[in-house]
Amino acid sequence: MGGEQQKSQEELAFGGRAKVKPEARQGEGTEPLTAGSIPESRAGNERTMEEVLERENLKEALKRVERNKGAGGVDGMPVGKLRAYLKQHWPKLREDLLSGKYEPQPVRRVEIPKASGGMRRLGIPTVVDRFIQQAIQQVLQREWDGTFSEHSYGFRPNRTAHQAIDQAKEYINAGYGIVVDIDLEKFFDRVNHDVLMSRVARRVSDKRLLKLIRRYLNSGVMENGLVSPTDEGTPQGGPLSPLLSNLMLDDLDRELERRGHRFVRYADDCNIYVRSKRAGERVMAGVKEYLERRLRLKVNEQKSAVGKPSERKFLGYSFTNEVKARRRIAPESVRRFKERVREKTKRGRSLQLVVTELSQYMRGWGGYYRRSEWRSQLTELDQWVRRRLRRYVWQEWKRPRRRYRILRKHGTEPREAWRVIHFGPWRASRSKAVSRILSNAYFRRIGLYSLERS
Repeated sequence: MGGEQQKSQEELAFGGRAKVKPEARQGEGTEPLTAGSIPESRAGNERTMEEVLERENLKEALKRVERNKGAGGVDGMPVGKLRAYLKQHWPKLREDLLSGKYEPQPVRRVEIPKASGGMRRLGIPTVVDRFIQQAIQQVLQREWDGTFSEHSYGFRPNRTAHQAIDQAKEYINAGYGIVVDIDLEKFFDRVNHDVLMSRVARRVSDKRLLKLIRRYLNSGVMENGLVSPTDEGTPQGGPLSPLLSNLMLDDLDRELERRGHRFVRYADDCNIYVRSKRAGERVMAGVKEYLERRLRLKVNEQKSAVGKPSERKFLGYSFTNEVKARRRIAPESVRRFKERVREKTKRGRSLQLVVTELSQYMRGWGGYYRRSEWRSQLTELDQWVRRRLRRYVWQEWKRPRRRYRILRKHGTEPREAWRVIHFGPWRASRSKAVSRILSNAYFRRIGLYSLERS
């Protein structure tokens, strides 16, 4: 769709009104935050819903929902039909939102495998509810983000996982060589609604918006055709959940700042850096008590620990156990990479198709892990992938006679060829004879992505 046509459809959908200037707010100035302080709501701002429904904000929300795509919710409507639906139904939706009558639909429960094992439960809102949540998130993110802790990196504009990892490295190299690695147990499923809404109410005065956010939390979950109520949790899958999680855990950030700790938090993954294991154990006990008493959240005992950064994983990375620590890919991340490569190199497809799909995966994976300062890891993984592909081809050659003919055709001596054809696939993949035919240069020619050169 062309730019002018898209613009005209957006104006039709959202009424074509000019931008409404928000009413003047009391207390517009930003007061400095002290350790442990919690920003209060912008006094007198009872028209936040009007800001949410302002045309430019809605146009941006629509673009983001369409760009993110994703599966449909309980009503089955795909993202591709959202624009046409809004064009027809937006006046009634807007009226219900302004009057406080809008009722969200339940989310659709889906489960996806977690990288660390087990299943992650997602709640997929309808595309209409995703659009409304996105519009709310944009307004609240602009107002709240500047008040969040500098130690919080997850789901925030202009902040990345790599920045969090770099900050952790700085703490380690400054002498804080023990990490208190805290993992919250099923955080998104266990958030207490009353505790969360009390935090939202400190910052939002518009009762219509407060009621709507509460309704989103309580909208229920559809699973196997049955709708169940939701008394706790903020389902992963909706645009509002990441922002609400940062709001909830901002209390933890302020408490850790008040205690003078050096820490990094990315969503529900928090690492605190101390000088000794004894100090780490004291910190772990204190943080667990605070989370359970103040926020009604539970620490996952199996995944949380006090130890050396070289023995723990943070956002897929670990650190070398040296005088000056370096970033390295965590062993668990390497293991998961190899599992995915094994899945993608199962027999029965053409080598070119395997290489194309494998390179696509490696390009995304390498884009995140190329910041490893232990470059030999990437070199070794490249070598392992090529060996895996040589094994794949060797198995595709199948019969010993065919293998022998191919080896001889490419210059392998008869005695050497006869010896190699009796090797198992993995041993053969390491042989000089097979490596000459399926050389590094050959894999480059057919488009295999290289982690080392990423």
